[in-house]
Amino acid sequence: MSAQGQTRAPDAAAIEALARRAMARLPEAFARHLDGVVLQIAEFPEDDVLDEMGIDSPYDLLGLYTGRPIGQKSVSDVAPLPDMIHLYRRPLLDEWIETGESLEALVTHVLVHEVGHHFGLSDADMEAIERGMV
Repeated sequence: MSAQGQTRAPDAAAIEALARRAMARLPEAFARHLDGVVLQIAEFPEDDVLDEMGIDSPYDLLGLYTGRPIGQKSVSDVAPLPDMIHLYRRPLLDEWIETGESLEALVTHVLVHEVGHHFGLSDADMEAIERGMV
């Protein structure tokens, strides 16, 4: 999906559909560990998230993983909150318009990055996963 020819900005459901398609293309070794991970689409990150991360503009954060990476989980964890991947619609749309990159490629890139945090992967590992999905 490119920005040219669009008459309306894609809504949260469209962003979620792109993210779910990207999740379906992940290698099986990763996909099978994502069953309990919640995908949430919001307009912008919460102010407390931005404050905690030292980010001034809500447009500077496209996505966020919250939870404990798989390698840090323990059976002794007390009632942990579900792991979540947050995608932020308005910052994603701004980036989409500014870069001209397809929205699908952008959402895939951000999703892979956040999934990488779930697995505790390095940036190089995330780039390799993304290259394998093309």
